[in-house]
Amino acid sequence: MVVACTPPLPAALSAKPAAVPSPPRPAPGFLPLRARRLGPVATWRRRFRVEAIKTQQEKQQTEVPVEDSFPSREAAPMDGADDPMVPSDESWVVKLEQSINIFLTDSVIMVLDGVYHDRNYARFFVLETIARVPYFAFISVLHLYETFGWWRRADYIKVHFAESWNELHHLLIMEELGGNSLWIDRFLARFMAFFYYFMTVGMYMLSPRMAYHFSECVERHAYSTYDKFLKLHGEELKRLPAPEAALNYYLNEDLYLFDEFQTARVPCSRRPKIDNLYDVFVNIRDDEAEHCKTMKACQTHGNLQSPHSTQNCLETDTECVTPENDCEGIVDCVKKSLTK
Repeated sequence: MVVACTPPLPAALSAKPAAVPSPPRPAPGFLPLRARRLGPVATWRRRFRVEAIKTQQEKQQTEVPVEDSFPSREAAPMDGADDPMVPSDESWVVKLEQSINIFLTDSVIMVLDGVYHDRNYARFFVLETIARVPYFAFISVLHLYETFGWWRRADYIKVHFAESWNELHHLLIMEELGGNSLWIDRFLARFMAFFYYFMTVGMYMLSPRMAYHFSECVERHAYSTYDKFLKLHGEELKRLPAPEAALNYYLNEDLYLFDEFQTARVPCSRRPKIDNLYDVFVNIRDDEAEHCKTMKACQTHGNLQSPHSTQNCLETDTECVTPENDCEGIVDCVKKSLTK
């Protein structure tokens, strides 16, 4: 952590005329008098400000280059100011949460880099086992809130289930590729997932915004990992066949849940192509980018909306479905409904 501290002025700048004795310099290890007068709250706020600048720079360097969603969707209005999902507006709290999340994410990445630096499929198996956990944790807490009648929002549960369903099929693909062949990999993945679940539940109950940001960090790392893998092994992957689990998921006739987790897109605006193993990893990488968008939207209370819950999409479901299940025709009809 970068600690904001006002260092003593150099002797050349602090020198005064010989007639006026210079004030004594502060002892090493102590803050100057002006900084101490600010008190502990101001000192912590200054630290958070410096940490926020560092966090923003790191985010800009690792920003996921995701394509813009097409067509765009409007965010849901914010409401429910007194329910437990509303976070605090204190900016320094946000920066503290993000700093903790980045530290935790970097720590996990260091462990994975050390253990799986040359075992890609095993690393992907561990990543996908962990990636499923937050969505199940979110649903668990939301069901608890529903039970007590504190907060009810069906879109959140439906979208989080669709995200979990997507990550499940990523995991099935990695298992088919042999990522879980060693017991030590299975043990490490499930050991981490067990504690990650309870950590996410506690974090989500304390601050949903923090939990969603942490999941965004995890998904962003997953995107970067798959993107790097594609660049290094692209030609080799193009010569390998696609796993059956990928064909069953991405080429399924019923892609309702596939559309559901991509909250920045209208339904049916993205349909994968699967010709080889390279296409499979391209689609997995793009899925992680869509997860990033959804997790980012969730950090603003009330901003998450199911792609199928708007009136335009309801009209599309009843008016645009053709006997041939022509997806291009559905997309054209969605465009027309959005321009009404």
